Amino acid sequence: MHPMPDPAQFRPLIELARREDLGPASDDVTSRLTIDENLIGVGTLLQKQVGIVCGLPMVQEICRAYDERLRVEMIPGFHMEIIEARYSDQKVTPLLRVRGPMRSLLAAERVILNFLQHLSGVAALTQRFVKRVEGSGALIVDTRKTLPGFRALDKYAVLCGGGANHRAGLYDHVLIKDNHLAAYPLKEMAAAVQKVVQQSRAENPQRQIEVEVDNLDQLREVLRVEGVDFILLDNMDCPTMLEAVAMRDRSGRKGRLQLEASGGVTLETVRSIALTGVERISVGLITHSAPALDIGLDIELQ
Repeated sequence: MHPMPDPAQFRPLIELARREDLGPASDDVTSRLTIDENLIGVGTLLQKQVGIVCGLPMVQEICRAYDERLRVEMIPGFHMEIIEARYSDQKVTPLLRVRGPMRSLLAAERVILNFLQHLSGVAALTQRFVKRVEGSGALIVDTRKTLPGFRALDKYAVLCGGGANHRAGLYDHVLIKDNHLAAYPLKEMAAAVQKVVQQSRAENPQRQIEVEVDNLDQLREVLRVEGVDFILLDNMDCPTMLEAVAMRDRSGRKGRLQLEASGGVTLETVRSIALTGVERISVGLITHSAPALDIGLDIELQ
């Protein structure tokens, strides 16, 4: 199980969603004009598509933001800690119920679905990639390609889908990319990277260090550097990655220095990439282009 991010990280997102939907007067004008304020409703969340449902504990936080009288009720036989990342291959799967004032339930409906459909879509797409590389030993990892404010939630969804997290942000992991080394000719690349490694280790010996390379000549230079944890193979084809793995292995660094494939990875290509022997494959589209999972909220009067 993977714990949800601290609610303090996503409560501002919930509040932002509530404000942009209800406006400055906190008014759902349609419900106010059509629904008696004393009516009580029951909404049942239904998964309508095969995949992983992710983020159900958020429903309670969203309900609190709208109306403390809204109560989340578990479907008999399930518990929140079990179904917060639950896989279903059924056409329609009941997930949980929300009971309370009908006006508040209708106001919260879209925001509940927006969060759940997005996070579940990320988890479900991640799982599809993970299944494609089964048996290869390669990990599917995420990137920083997330919407502002959603980083922690998206990375949680990737974990729920069986993937792994890359760096959380620019602050916690050194990733030396081509733009960082643009001022250095190839023959000076190793020395420049070694200097960064030494400076980073002096600041924080546990901080992970990764270097991006575009070709085998650059890889050869980086393999001369001690202290690098990962080398990112950017937009290389499979034959080139096979040679990159062989070069790393000949250097005696296998097991201490992992290779990560990145760039243009799709469900159609990921298996071939995994079979080159790289340890990690970073996939931006699992967060920036995941289609929403079909989840509905059927509401009726109590």
